[in-house]
Amino acid sequence: MLEKQLSINFFLKPSREKSDSRGVYLRITVDGIRKETSLSHKWDINRWNQKAGRANGTKEDAKTLNYLLDTIVSKITKYKLELLSNEEPITATVLMDYIHGKGTSKAKVLEEFQKHNDEVFKLVPKEYAIGTHERYVTARSHVAEYIRYVYGKEDIEFRELNYEFVLGYEHYLKTVRACSNNTAIKYISNFKKIVLLAVAKGIIPSNPFVQYKPKKTKLNKKPLSKEELSILENKEFTNERLATVRDVFIFQCYTGLAYIDVFQLKKSDITKDEEGNLWIRINRQKTDANITIPLLPKAIEIMEKHKDHPACIGKDIVLPVRSNQKMNEYLKEIASLCEISELNTHKARRTFGSTVTLGNGVPIHVVKEMLGHHSVKQTEEYALTEQESIKTEMQILKGKLEEKANKQTDNFTDLLESLKKLNPDKLAQLTTFINQLNG
Repeated sequence: MLEKQLSINFFLKPSREKSDSRGVYLRITVDGIRKETSLSHKWDINRWNQKAGRANGTKEDAKTLNYLLDTIVSKITKYKLELLSNEEPITATVLMDYIHGKGTSKAKVLEEFQKHNDEVFKLVPKEYAIGTHERYVTARSHVAEYIRYVYGKEDIEFRELNYEFVLGYEHYLKTVRACSNNTAIKYISNFKKIVLLAVAKGIIPSNPFVQYKPKKTKLNKKPLSKEELSILENKEFTNERLATVRDVFIFQCYTGLAYIDVFQLKKSDITKDEEGNLWIRINRQKTDANITIPLLPKAIEIMEKHKDHPACIGKDIVLPVRSNQKMNEYLKEIASLCEISELNTHKARRTFGSTVTLGNGVPIHVVKEMLGHHSVKQTEEYALTEQESIKTEMQILKGKLEEKANKQTDNFTDLLESLKKLNPDKLAQLTTFINQLNG
């Protein structure tokens, strides 16, 4: 780090009152940028050496003040050398904060990240899913790897973070870690939460993410089509494991439940109204949103089918749901056997939101409530694919055009029938009149 131009001066500053007693001030200047502060001392201007910046005379009070000023110079010079040795930034603000006893926070990034993760873990499963904790653990490990990769350290202090760090971390995730754009943004978002907490605690004065405006890549996450859903429902499996996983997936397709919600679904979550209709009434694990979903016949059929499953007997469990990892693993196998598009647990929720509900005319605001979304904008992402929307609109247009064509044909047929009823003389007169118009 290059040597900084530092100057330390003391001077007297007049007060509003006309008096020879004035306040003693400290001025620190680094590379032309200066900071001033009062030392909370008063001194007689007639006993002050302006050029030396010290008190005149050999009296005890003058010696005491000069000793204080010399001590301040010594402390600043020593701290400057310490910053220089550690290759840390030297500014007038940093030095002035040191004199005021504020110093600079020594809090480290990974230490704070670990504290946050420990706090999240203590709130599992009351406020967080175990998967949320695992994501933060992974996010911390990526930040740790980046710090070792770039700085060659096991940790760094928060004050070393800046916009350049954020951009470098994004580049590292996309290149060294080979993360997709959206995955990189998710990891950065996890890290950003830790940084914002540090800002709120006063560990760092500013947010290095202020200028960072990432853009997610829009993905075309297609739901199952009606044809694919039908194939999946009617496929016969000799393997009980695959048949059970398929049934759980279909149950999700007809309820819109996310994996964690169907995994935790209890028999006590199913209620019956006055008309005998069954409803699911739960709070979503992810958002804690209260949702109410009517059970469709297919979902009820699957519940009845598995009520005597060993995993459900004697327990308050609706379905025998495996781990998310196993579910997705077996769903890939099922998709291959059924020769349909790739399957995963979230695709079932998307299928409910589009093919099962919106595709059958259920209003989008109703679908929003059943999915537990905060806004219709979220639900719009689950809407029919562009191809399906175009297909639907073209069918409507086709019907209108056919109706118009049929109406014109009917009018022409009626005209011919009317002409046939005219006597020969009237028909001849009409023909002559038309020829004259064309003539």
